[in-house]
Amino acid sequence: MTATSGFVEIEATSRLLRIEHQWIARERGNAPLIVFLHEGLGSVSMWKDFPQLACDATGCRGLVYSRPGYGRSTPRPPDEGWAIDFMHRQAYDVLPALLRALGVDTATDRPWLFGHSDGGSIALLHAARFPAQVAGTIVMAPHIMVEAFGLESIRAAREAYHHGTLCAGLARHHDDPDSAFTGWNDIWLAPAFVAWNIETELTNIRCPLLAIQGEDDPYGTMAQIDGILARAPQTELVKLPSCGHSPHRDQPEAVMAAASRFIQRHPSWT
Repeated sequence: MTATSGFVEIEATSRLLRIEHQWIARERGNAPLIVFLHEGLGSVSMWKDFPQLACDATGCRGLVYSRPGYGRSTPRPPDEGWAIDFMHRQAYDVLPALLRALGVDTATDRPWLFGHSDGGSIALLHAARFPAQVAGTIVMAPHIMVEAFGLESIRAAREAYHHGTLCAGLARHHDDPDSAFTGWNDIWLAPAFVAWNIETELTNIRCPLLAIQGEDDPYGTMAQIDGILARAPQTELVKLPSCGHSPHRDQPEAVMAAASRFIQRHPSWT
């Protein structure tokens, strides 16, 4: 299996953007494609070897990318914050533009989406907006609404960034750690963001859907994935004990097994 990294320019959100990305096992031309969508502070490098292991386990190709503002992609301008609908923009504008630029024809090569945290929410929104162009969706610790419980952890992250070691840690994965952290943290803690909710959109999802949540997640409760099931009844849930906000790090074997079984059960969904 080979992994190749590069950059591609796309036009999205009314600007030209340079997107860091990595292909995994691209030579498996007829294999299903999994697109990995990172968390609110994530990037290509922060996934570490999980996408490669997932593609090996499932026999799929993989595409990993850093959203604008993250990793080695175009940073967020210092004077510009994310809007309340920032995840919608990523799902409706940036991801489709990236797939087009990389030559992925979603009419004939429908990708699987594998999203973590904010990336899981973006995956859900994309699957809802483009129901015929997604083969299936797997989400870990996704957000479909704002919980006061989770906001406390986001406030704690701000303290760790400004007065702890989080900034130095993020600098290993982002050209501009302030771009990544402040964009995410400021919008999540904005007073207006309390009303953010995507439950209505979920009713449009038609593809197979697997939702994974850790029982010890400091950013969200089981209400998040239970809410997905309530609005997309084809959803399968996996609730993991002794697991926090990153199931693929805390319980990698359980996540890999669940994802592999799920993809194998739905190879030709129409």
